[in-house]
Amino acid sequence: MTGEALYAHLASGSTTVCRAWTVLRRDGVMLGFTDHDRDIVVDGVRCRADTGMTAKALQQTTGLSVDNSEAVGALNDAAITEGEILAGRFDGAVVRSYIVNWASPGDWVEQFRGSFGEITRSGGSFRAELRGLSEALNRPQGFAYQPTCSAILGDTRCRFDVTSPGYFAERQVEAVDDGRIFDFAAFSGFDDRWFEHGRFEMLTGEAAGLVGVVKGDRLSGTIRRIELWQSLGALVVAGDSFRVIDGCNNAAATCRTKFANFLNFRGFPHIPGEDWLASYPVPDRPNPGGPRLPVPRD
Repeated sequence: MTGEALYAHLASGSTTVCRAWTVLRRDGVMLGFTDHDRDIVVDGVRCRADTGMTAKALQQTTGLSVDNSEAVGALNDAAITEGEILAGRFDGAVVRSYIVNWASPGDWVEQFRGSFGEITRSGGSFRAELRGLSEALNRPQGFAYQPTCSAILGDTRCRFDVTSPGYFAERQVEAVDDGRIFDFAAFSGFDDRWFEHGRFEMLTGEAAGLVGVVKGDRLSGTIRRIELWQSLGALVVAGDSFRVIDGCNNAAATCRTKFANFLNFRGFPHIPGEDWLASYPVPDRPNPGGPRLPVPRD
């Protein structure tokens, strides 16, 4: 990068500059765009000129306020398709914006770095919100005092190994409806509702890399039906491979009995509920005033 050369070029009053953007999706796919009338290569990435993509003025501050902008472009098979947006392929994608001397593409300066926010579609085009790096500072910090666990199964706080035998399964799709209901003629070895609240990850096919959350998991004999909360957003056909990981409802009893991981439970199960203010003694029920859940002794 020769930023000094670009600054000297701008100081000369010349106007051979354009904008370029690179987009790195979470699945590793890199795309490049430019508002110039010819393709250019910026930082090793070919930025295409036939996408119709452009961006509004960039709002930047010297404080911790979020830098915001907006990108607008046409939906087409060569760049960003409607199906990819619906499938969530661009959710959280890393975006870098450059000012480039198109007469000497090696002279460029990075003007913005952030990620895609909300993406909307209308009339064959898309509009994507660009969020700056300081957007991450808007996330809530600290812990919430609640009876249920605040960790996610398998993360660094939970520490449970979801690849342990008996806690996941890899199979091929047999029958699928609307990209979210999967039926299997012989899928036993796991209890009824074992995978509820779990992860459903596509490994092959057009939907490879997409993840859904299991809404229902019912077993009748050897016949199993797994239903996701929403469609994966891409075509899933019989024969595609997937991995389904057991689910956790974040309850203390589940953590102790299903996963034997109560030592890493990140909730406060003995906090009284809101109904304790209106509770009253019941003659046929013990009221010792002890903990709501038995305390493990080991």
